[in-house]
Amino acid sequence: MPRAVWSGSISFGLVNIPVKLYNAVSRKNVSFNQIDVKTGSRVKMQRVSAADGHEVPYEDIVKGYELSPDRFVLIEPEELDALDPEATHTVDIEVFVDLSDIDPIYYDSPYYVAPVKAAEKPYALLVQAMEDQQKVAIARFVMRTKQYLAALRPNDGKLLMSTMVYADEIVPAKEIPEFDGLEDIKVSDKELAMAKQLVESLSTEFNPDHFRDDYRDKVLGLIERKAAGEETVVEAPQPADEGKVVDLMAALEASVREARAARTRHPTGEATAEEAEAKPAAKKVAKRTKKSA
Repeated sequence: MPRAVWSGSISFGLVNIPVKLYNAVSRKNVSFNQIDVKTGSRVKMQRVSAADGHEVPYEDIVKGYELSPDRFVLIEPEELDALDPEATHTVDIEVFVDLSDIDPIYYDSPYYVAPVKAAEKPYALLVQAMEDQQKVAIARFVMRTKQYLAALRPNDGKLLMSTMVYADEIVPAKEIPEFDGLEDIKVSDKELAMAKQLVESLSTEFNPDHFRDDYRDKVLGLIERKAAGEETVVEAPQPADEGKVVDLMAALEASVREARAARTRHPTGEATAEEAEAKPAAKKVAKRTKKSA
């Protein structure tokens, strides 16, 4: 059973709705320990002084902000504690906006917002009002001494909340040098039409169950095989194709043919005549073109 990570109430106007927050995502990362290959034991990390290498007791460690190399401002825990935001237990809604107004780049961590038993009716009322008006609530709340900006949106009769990053935390696109001059690139009508055909041939409804973390599956498979005593042979990775783009239209046309053929694959898994014809052409083009976005 999931455990609530925060409890409090949603506050908008004079209305308060008691709620609990639950993590909406459970990360499936594969984690490793550092092992001494000679003894097979775990490697422990020690806090040592950069000046003389001696181990520093935890009680002698304070936070320091680096102003310049080897020059720090030391901050005591009590000084930080005095700056902590007021530990309120409310999600304070400030405004309602249209979902389309929020660029997804601002979203961070997702949570489910669940009502306590006594607050189910006002919770359902808020969700329905937001659904009918297609609105998202922008709010602030404090969790673990940190204040968060958050977006609450209705979804199938429930509220989902995503913490958000602040505007000054977004890296401006103009700072990415590779974007310079993109607006001056010209494409022909024929190239654009073919690119649209490729997009159309690959378009479908989004089904998250169709996608898996293939790398994680391979790592877990490797762990299982090695735990069972299997010896593994590591193959050197193949070098990336560094060939130059020779014919963009040929690559697009071959890609469209292959995408269409893949969508009409025979139920038995055998290639259709169209697919059999498309694949050699696509491979031929791929050999003389560089894979690009």
